[in-house]
Amino acid sequence: MSKQGYVSLKKSQRSKQNEIPVKDHVSLVERMKPINFTSYMGQKHVIGPNTVLRNFLEIGEIPSMILWGPPGCVNIIIQLTKEKFQDKTHIVKLVATTCGVGEVKTAVKTAENLLKFGHRTIVFMDNIHRFNKLQQDIFLPHIEAGTFILIGATIENPSYSLNSALLSRCRIFSLSKLSTKDIIEILKKSIHCMDGRIHNLQNSDNVSKFIIHSDTLEWLAEICDGNAQVALSGLEFAIRAKNLSYDKTPTIGLEDIKQGLIHIYMQADNKNEQTHHLYSALHKSICAGKPNASLYWLARIMAAKEDPVDIARRLIRISSEDIGLADPDALGLAVHTLSACQMIGMPESDVMLGQCVIYLTKAPKSRLIYNALKAAQKVINETKESQPDV
Repeated sequence: MSKQGYVSLKKSQRSKQNEIPVKDHVSLVERMKPINFTSYMGQKHVIGPNTVLRNFLEIGEIPSMILWGPPGCVNIIIQLTKEKFQDKTHIVKLVATTCGVGEVKTAVKTAENLLKFGHRTIVFMDNIHRFNKLQQDIFLPHIEAGTFILIGATIENPSYSLNSALLSRCRIFSLSKLSTKDIIEILKKSIHCMDGRIHNLQNSDNVSKFIIHSDTLEWLAEICDGNAQVALSGLEFAIRAKNLSYDKTPTIGLEDIKQGLIHIYMQADNKNEQTHHLYSALHKSICAGKPNASLYWLARIMAAKEDPVDIARRLIRISSEDIGLADPDALGLAVHTLSACQMIGMPESDVMLGQCVIYLTKAPKSRLIYNALKAAQKVINETKESQPDV
């Protein structure tokens, strides 16, 4: 019963080994990633047999393209493409949230040098929608000249987030969430990978580390809303929480799976809560008139990879709520900062955000408008009689 990544034990040895560890430090999500397009579940309309993209990949050609869809699906297709071409092509992976035009120019120079020797370059740009439309123009001449092949990944509708010139030079492939049937097949493979058994579907004579009912599996596949990563992470947490051994075969029930999903969503909630606390700390520092503290919390927010446009929106709210008529120019500066962030993006917009934060911090404060508006809203909400006619 030897499986890659697992301890191989004879039946006589299993009684001496209370716990059989799964592959150390490698998540189930990572282990279940497909190794080729044939083993990939779902997206048959994009990479299934005889599809345009699949045919391109099979003959070793690939067009510049934009992959639009859920994060997990897009990233796995990009990974499979890298595996297909890594021996033939130089690959550069960039993330729009952490790089700027400078990194793209460096990739262009590398691609131009390699092209002289007959080598191709593929530039993967993740979150390409986070480049503003002016930044996106840098790709245009190099796509036309064949300097490199661009593969952009986005979760936003390309028609709204990408400029029309870039769209006209790239093929758009729309990906969809995995179906419940696809998720079930992935979960079945993962259970087999972890030496488990599905009750009512597999031979009960086989020695297994755990048993899970098919109904529980179907419930998990439906509740994860097409996200295989959530399903696999919830299953893995439920399995790891049990004392797995070959001597006693525990059953993974519905409550175990629910606890696993709660753990996954609590991690996401903790991240969201942490982001909320960072924005709250920035807000309080601005209101308290502490420029050093304000810059510190701004830097923390940017380090958390928050969208600069979202940061600027918060500053617009602060300029009206806490400064208001004490300095009417504060609102104008915050609005201009938002426009600048939309035009330039990160990392260049960091100084503009810092400038706005310092201005708001040093500006005189007044909550007169905010308090007056709240008082008017309170009167309307608490009045039981009909409101006055216009």
